[in-house]
Amino acid sequence: MRKTIKLFGLSVCIAFIISSCETAEKEGVYNMEKIRTEIQALEDAYSAAEVAKDADAIMKYYSKEAISYSQNKEPLKGKTAIRESIVSNIANDSIENYNEYKVVDLFVEGSTVVEVGSWIEFDVDGNEKQSGNFIAYFEKRYGKYICVRDMSTTNTPLKLGL
Repeated sequence: MRKTIKLFGLSVCIAFIISSCETAEKEGVYNMEKIRTEIQALEDAYSAAEVAKDADAIMKYYSKEAISYSQNKEPLKGKTAIRESIVSNIANDSIENYNEYKVVDLFVEGSTVVEVGSWIEFDVDGNEKQSGNFIAYFEKRYGKYICVRDMSTTNTPLKLGL
């Protein structure tokens, strides 16, 4: 009888260990193509909203507590500050250039995604004017990804004046 109880207990322990290992592996599997498509759609919508000069559409990209870091500027903290900057940029834009944003790499963990991306600015004739890179941190909320932090930089060297 003791031998049967020990054997049963050992069997239960082994089954528990095996099943917990399988669960951990399944949790780490993500549909990267689906996530890439979702994030690229956000980038495409952002670009289209810039072309349309639609600040409200651009703001759908950001969470209310988002922080945006740009080169040579203080961080923009919160959706209100980000929106004010976008509205100002739209009001001062007279050259009609446009940007394209591309997903380069994604790092996924649970309901969060870190995107490494690239951007290219084109003039109205489609000529490349400048380019750069960015990193964006997304959280999935209510079934949709939303940007919580982003940071961008340009590949164009800074021109120092004397």
